[in-house]
Formats: sequence, C-alpha cells, structure tokens
Amino acid sequence: MLTDATYIARRLQLLGEWDAALAVLGPDADPELRAEIAVDRWFFQVEGHDEAEQAVAALDPTSSTAHLLTARLAYSRLLFQRPRADDRTVAEDNYRAATRTGTELQRGWAEYHWGVLLDNIDDDGAAAIPRYETALEIATRTGDGLFESYIIRHLAHLQEPAERIAMLRRSLHLRGALGARPQTIAAQAVLAEDLPEDDPERAELLRTYRPGAEELRIGWLLSDVVK
Repeated sequence: MLTDATYIARRLQLLGEWDAALAVLGPDADPELRAEIAVDRWFFQVEGHDEAEQAVAALDPTSSTAHLLTARLAYSRLLFQRPRADDRTVAEDNYRAATRTGTELQRGWAEYHWGVLLDNIDDDGAAAIPRYETALEIATRTGDGLFESYIIRHLAHLQEPAERIAMLRRSLHLRGALGARPQTIAAQAVLAEDLPEDDPERAELLRTYRPGAEELRIGWLLSDVVK
C-alpha cells in the first residue's frame, strides 16, 4: 500500500513539481522513488545532476532500478553534450542488464530507452525499431498509457508523414488524459515542430506549450536540445 507521502510525491512528479515531490519524501522514503524523481527532474530541467547521481548511487547497484537510472543518466549526458568517456558503454550495458531483471514494465522501459539510445545517439533508427516494438507490446498488454505515449512518440519519426502526425497526436492525447503535465507540454512541442508552418494548429500549440515550458523550466524545450 502506498503511504500518503509516496502518493503525494507521485502526483507532484506527474505535474512536473519535482522539487516539491522530493521535499515531501521523508528520510525513510523509498530510495528508488527518490532517485527516480531526482533523475526525472534532471532530465526535464537539465538541473540537479549531482543530486540525481548521488540518489542513484545510494541504490542497490544490482537492482533493475539502479541499472535503468544509471543508464538514463549516462544517456542524458550524451544527449545534453556533457559526456563522460564511458557514457555510451555505461548506458548500453545497464539497459541490457535491466532487460534481464525486474518487472515486466521495467524490462519494457529498458527496451524502450535502449531504442532511444540507438536512435538519438547512434542515429540508427533501424536498430531501434525492434526495441521500440518490444516495449510497445509490453505497454499495450499492461495498459500503461503513459509508457505507450513515450514509445509511439519515437516510433512516429520513423513513419510516413500522415502516420507520424497521427501517432504524435495520440501521444499528446494519452499524456493529457493522464494529467502528465511535463510530458504533455513536450508532446505539444514535438507535434508543433512536425506540422506545416502555416497550420493553425501549429500556431496554437506554440502559444500553448511555451508558457508551460517556462513555468516548469523544461531545459531542452527552452534551448536547441531536442529530446
């Protein structure tokens, strides 16, 4: 059963209130939850890397959560152009380890993130597709709409234009329906980027997402870095 603090922290995380989410967690809170929220904050705001790394270092290094979050930190440093010499290897090795342990959803997230590594860092969309497809099958079977929204957002850019726009819209609608504010703002930005410049929907999305990105300090939406 979730404690009140855990429930509140999860809801605040969903709203993109990462500082508040961490603040409500007491000293005896689940260290995996604290690390997950800290990594989430770093990834969206591009702030608090050292705190996130310390939170991950406090976990059992053999756990699936530790593997996933270690890999995500390494990937994010590559993406945000702050790489360490071994980040590419660390990311893939830890995603691979996470696919072998943990819950079905954890294995699915590891497959997805591994695909993103191949897609965004290696520019190898063909190699990423089987990872995405495995992850999507898990997301669909378990009914995890937020997870599905992540996967189809990346699969969309490997499709023809009409299918791409349809998938990006579904990703946006899934996130909005689930109340995932930072993810919804990101989906609005990605859809706007793919629509024609003279499309009224694009103009509306631009007007809508920018104030939200500024309020939540979503670093890569306020710079030239694309997730």
